[in-house]
Amino acid sequence: MTVVRQLALDLPLREALGRDDFLVSEANRQAVALIDAWPDWPHREALLIGPEGSGKSHLVEVWRARSGAGRIAAAELSDATIPALGEPAALAIEDCGPELDQTRLVHLLNEMSRRQADVLLTARASPVHWGITLADLSSRLNRMTGAALAPPDDALMEAVLVKLFADRQLDVSPMVIRYLATRLERSFADMRAAVARLDRMAIEEQRRVTRALAARMLAERPAEHD
Repeated sequence: MTVVRQLALDLPLREALGRDDFLVSEANRQAVALIDAWPDWPHREALLIGPEGSGKSHLVEVWRARSGAGRIAAAELSDATIPALGEPAALAIEDCGPELDQTRLVHLLNEMSRRQADVLLTARASPVHWGITLADLSSRLNRMTGAALAPPDDALMEAVLVKLFADRQLDVSPMVIRYLATRLERSFADMRAAVARLDRMAIEEQRRVTRALAARMLAERPAEHD
């Protein structure tokens, strides 16, 4: 028997990133409340903490759409950062952590404060794990309004899987959703990877995403990861 496989092209996927597309549960309710509270933050600087793929970037995009904020990765901070920023109404500084250039971050925060512009920092871990040595930066971080995103709970796992499949225009049964939700890591990154893999398999094999396909995808993943 000849199996005909369709070529799965690596085309970019645009996920829905609006506020109404962000799924809320107890795992992220505090973080969503922080974004929704803008511009009435107690201070002009806020901090969003959560593991990779937890939804930080989505919430940053929601905030940027409302605030007109620019964005920069913490790893890109340099002497040219401030001149290159222009005059953003606000700024998101993403992926802060132990490798952070503390002096440059302080200078950037001071400049944004001088402009009376709001700043949203994101990080995978609390500042206590960043190895902060500058007293000025430490006190500044302690004053920031903070919120955390936790690993997804059961309800959020299933809801996010539904959304990820919908982003790819895949109609998947609730049985498949429940099957995956109980077997994948409690990680948004793992859910994204699994859905992307199933999408590719479904295209290549010209079939629907079924429980059998999901089971085979999960069984094959350890070999792929070795």
